[in-house]
Amino acid sequence: MNSADRLLTILDLFSETRSEWTPEQIMTQTGFTRPTLYRYLKALREAGLIVSLRGAGYTLGPRVTELDYLMRNADPVISAGRSALVEMAAHHPGSAFLVRWYGQSILCVESQISAPNPRSSYARGKPMPLARGAISRAILAHLPKRQQEEIGGANLSEFANVGTGETLEEIRATLRRVRRDGVAVAHGEVTSGVVGIAAPIFDGGSIPVAALCFTAEENDTNATQVKRLAGRIRDLAQEISTVLSGTEHVRRIA
Repeated sequence: MNSADRLLTILDLFSETRSEWTPEQIMTQTGFTRPTLYRYLKALREAGLIVSLRGAGYTLGPRVTELDYLMRNADPVISAGRSALVEMAAHHPGSAFLVRWYGQSILCVESQISAPNPRSSYARGKPMPLARGAISRAILAHLPKRQQEEIGGANLSEFANVGTGETLEEIRATLRRVRRDGVAVAHGEVTSGVVGIAAPIFDGGSIPVAALCFTAEENDTNATQVKRLAGRIRDLAQEISTVLSGTEHVRRIA
């Protein structure tokens, strides 16, 4: 690894379940020598990406918050999709999300909530399941066969548990149907009693960069409403994709 890779390796250690790391723990996890580690910790600390805690090691620093602010104001997906979130939330009680796809991660980057007590309101920055739910299938359906099989093979039991398929071919058959329909629907896969509907967003390429999703209580949503919501979400995602594909620098349209 080069120096940049090693710095990223340290930052990648921090997660929702593990927000603090001591130098000893980082050395054990990464295999870095003490001099090497302290050189990288010094660089990250001076950049504001981590801060030291008295007697407790390190956690993420204020520069991360600054970068989030800048990203929120510059991300073309958020700019192009914010009005769609407002429309969906006003149309039906629930939670509307824009999620980004990168690497093998699905991450909420913006949301609009209209349900009084939502049970599926993923906070901005919170990762979403890779092998469960409508968002997962809406994105995976448009990935190359190799990636589908790689992700499917690594999460076979979880795909089977939610009925996506028990074999790689069954999983790919389900994803082909989602790709044909242009939208995915999931019932209670991520949160019991909640229906999720999602459609992929493209920026001119063949691989989705994001997805538009809406979740609502199943008890408050009948089959006709789900079908109508699915059609509108698919259309809105296509409109966002058109904006992203046809404009080099997208201004906020919300």
